[in-house]
Amino acid sequence: MNNLKVASLLLLPAMFAVAQMKTAAAPKPNGTIAITGGKLLTVSHGTIENGVLIIANGKITAVGAADKVSVPSDATVVDARGMTVYPGLIDPDSTLGLTEVGSDQNSNDLSEPSDEIMPHMHVADAFHGETELIPVARLNGVTNAVVAPGTEDSVAGQDIFIQLAGRDREAMILGRDVALAMNYGAEQRRRGGRGGARGEFPSTRMGLITQLRQNLLDAQHYEASRDAAEKKKDKAADKEANKGSDKDADKSSDKGTDKGSDKPFERDLKMEALLPYLHGQRPVVIGVYESYDIETIMKVAQEFHLKVILNHVTHSQEILDEIAAWKVPVIVGPIYDFPRANERFDAVYTLPAELAKRGVKIAISSAEAGGPGGAHSVRNLPYAAGFAAAYGLPYDEALKAITLNVAEMFGYGDKLGSLDVGKTANVVIANGDPLDVRTDVKQVYIDGVAQPMVSRQTRLRDEYSQ
Repeated sequence: MNNLKVASLLLLPAMFAVAQMKTAAAPKPNGTIAITGGKLLTVSHGTIENGVLIIANGKITAVGAADKVSVPSDATVVDARGMTVYPGLIDPDSTLGLTEVGSDQNSNDLSEPSDEIMPHMHVADAFHGETELIPVARLNGVTNAVVAPGTEDSVAGQDIFIQLAGRDREAMILGRDVALAMNYGAEQRRRGGRGGARGEFPSTRMGLITQLRQNLLDAQHYEASRDAAEKKKDKAADKEANKGSDKDADKSSDKGTDKGSDKPFERDLKMEALLPYLHGQRPVVIGVYESYDIETIMKVAQEFHLKVILNHVTHSQEILDEIAAWKVPVIVGPIYDFPRANERFDAVYTLPAELAKRGVKIAISSAEAGGPGGAHSVRNLPYAAGFAAAYGLPYDEALKAITLNVAEMFGYGDKLGSLDVGKTANVVIANGDPLDVRTDVKQVYIDGVAQPMVSRQTRLRDEYSQ
């Protein structure tokens, strides 16, 4: 067994190197592309039944009805008659690139067990762009995703926003530290496990919320102390610059100087990581399921003026009006979950529709019941939105919930999420409704580049179907 472990460890670098070479050998841009004759689901400005979409230099340069858009003479024409053309889908809550095989801990970089509060942990440091799960998701029209750490910590780290293609992992990461992942509920109580009920980690909801509030207060105090130290340093520098040559003046100056002021201010990465979120510069994505937990964590969020995106809210039907009054966006998922004993059979299925009815901006994730956003389930993102549509969410809103709404929540609304001139050419061509499980995706473009429509699953299918 030990020999097998050693052999496996020796093989890992070679496996990652080969996978990375595959990522680096990305397709080259195809020049100007004209997708003609398809049904365009623009998301932002309705449906164009017989449309033309022009792509050049990785951007959408024209979109409209066939009789209003001229096809450049040098364009490669893609005949999309009978097809549906729509923007690449975006998953707002995934763990793509942080996990490969759930039962193999060597391939999992999800949660850090050493502390409950880890805002200074960066998903970008662990992201593996060579994961086999990215091509699988891409083949079903997913072109972008938010990658978040696991949900076992109260403050789990900072998310990244990725593109599901690129020459390497750096090119795939469009945005680092785009949001802070925060969680509150039963899962974060560490009973009998890391630390135990008598250990250093909180084992009750009371302990979790108290610890969180104290860390936010500590961050405010840290900032005030840092700013005071900077002012003191600047004042000392000015005083030194203005010193005269008179010895008496020097003695007087030295006499009034605090010898301890020369001690440098000690940086605290945990506290510094919290500051942009305390100033509302970036959103905090709070994963919470139950109504009473949502109310508790939102009191803390409002106390510290956090810019909140609520996540999951699976069993929040009692406080939907309250959520709407907070005017915060919501990520819904998992949608495939059992109702509680006191809920209607369709309580979870109708949640997106009920939130949208109240004017809440929603996104839908591929999250699976009983787990985090996951990586293996990202390919099922369009079907989660389709399920929501089947239970009352207007179709246009369901499509927005996995495209434009997600892009806007994370600061990419001007670049992604709809078929508009000037936006990145992340475009999907399929033979039917994107939310229908019977639909097959025929081609995916990312940055205007036609992606190879193969994955580990298609290779295995082709190999063994013979």
